[in-house]
Amino acid sequence: MELTKAQLAKYMDHTMLKPKATKEVIDQTIAEALEYNTTSVCVNPYWVKRVHEGLKDSSVNTCSVIGFPLGANATAIKVAETKQALADGADEIDMVINIGELKDDNDSFVQEDIQAVANACHEQGKLLKVIIEACLLTDDEKRRACRLTVAGGADFVKTSTGFSKWGAKVEDVKLMRETVGPDFKIKAAGGIHHKDEALAMIAAGANRLGVSASVQILSEFD
Repeated sequence: MELTKAQLAKYMDHTMLKPKATKEVIDQTIAEALEYNTTSVCVNPYWVKRVHEGLKDSSVNTCSVIGFPLGANATAIKVAETKQALADGADEIDMVINIGELKDDNDSFVQEDIQAVANACHEQGKLLKVIIEACLLTDDEKRRACRLTVAGGADFVKTSTGFSKWGAKVEDVKLMRETVGPDFKIKAAGGIHHKDEALAMIAAGANRLGVSASVQILSEFD
C-alpha cells in the first residue's frame, strides 16, 4: 500500500502518554501534530485541557485514555473519568477493557463496562475506542473482546496500550478485521516506529494508528 505523507498522517493519533511528560513535552507534541496535521493528539487525562486549548484553531482532535493502562477500574470510575475528559475538551476516548473479567468469561460485565463509557461518549457526540490489550489474550479471547466491543456500541477496537508486553502486531489486526467485519473500525497502537510498519498495519485492516513516533515515521518520506 502506498500513501502520501499527508495521507499517512491522517491515520495517526500522535501520542504522548509517558508519565514523565512535562508541559514542554506536551506543547511539543501539540506543535508536531499541527505541523504534520495528524488526526489527533492522544494524552493522559490531566493534559486534555492544555491539548484542547493548543489545538482549538485546527482540525486536529484531542484524544485521551480512560482506565489506562490496566483497565481494572470500576465502571463508575471509568464513566466519571470519561465525563471529565470530555468536559475538558476531549473529542475521542480510548478505554481499556476489564481484562481479568474477560479472562473469567464474564462477557456480560465486559460489554456493560464498554457500553457505559460508550453512552457517556455518544451523549456528547464523541468517539470511543476500546483497547483489548491483545498481547495478554489468546486468539479466542481477542475474538470475544472484539465482539463485545461491537456489541457494547463502541466506534473502534484497539490492539494495545503500548504499556504491556508488546504492542500492535499485523496478525492481531488481521484477526480483529476478520472478527469485526469490513466496516467496524480498528486502531493499531504500540511499537509502530517505521513507515513500513505503519503501512503494514493499514494493509492488514487498521483505520487508525496510535504512534508516538509520528515525526520519525513521516520523516521517512523526506
